[in-house]
Amino acid sequence: MWQQADNRGSIAALLQIPRSMPRHLIKRYTPSPAALKKHKYLRHLGALLHDENLWHLNRRSVSGGVAAGLFWAMIPIPVQMVTSALSAVLFRINLPISVALVWITNPLTIPPVFYFNYLVGTWLLGTPPDVGEFQLSVEWIAAELNAIWKPLYFGSFVLGTLFAGLGYGAMRLYWRWHVMKRFRARGSRKVQRTPPIQ
Repeated sequence: MWQQADNRGSIAALLQIPRSMPRHLIKRYTPSPAALKKHKYLRHLGALLHDENLWHLNRRSVSGGVAAGLFWAMIPIPVQMVTSALSAVLFRINLPISVALVWITNPLTIPPVFYFNYLVGTWLLGTPPDVGEFQLSVEWIAAELNAIWKPLYFGSFVLGTLFAGLGYGAMRLYWRWHVMKRFRARGSRKVQRTPPIQ
């Protein structure tokens, strides 16, 4: 009975302790809390950024941050970081991850990503693509926005929702796999340290 309770306690601890995920890897590729609080677009959020849940590394927070970042990365607006940060504040999920992932769409990737979103939108709406001579540039997209906004934003919303759901599910599955891997490793170490019964 005591052994069963101990095992349950160990599992619960692994599910809650941030080090059950590779914290150093996440922190390496996400901006620091201090940098985000001083960012020119985010510092106006003020006291909202002091919520500790925005900086936690647990399964719910990280998975939510991935979902928010992937969603807003697919939406063609100029303030993706701000909207992603507001989503993190609203849902109390990891802010650095949500903000970092919006940079999937950057000056190099915006043209092909948003053009693909546009094509998906035309396919879903049943309208033929009508953009004339396509040019792979941010300037061309801005100039043609009046003609392409409806399929562009519809396709972007659909793909953003899809990638957010996939990212959320994949992160939760990966987190669970990582936790169980650590738990099994801990169990095997206990077995190795247990002296044989004479």
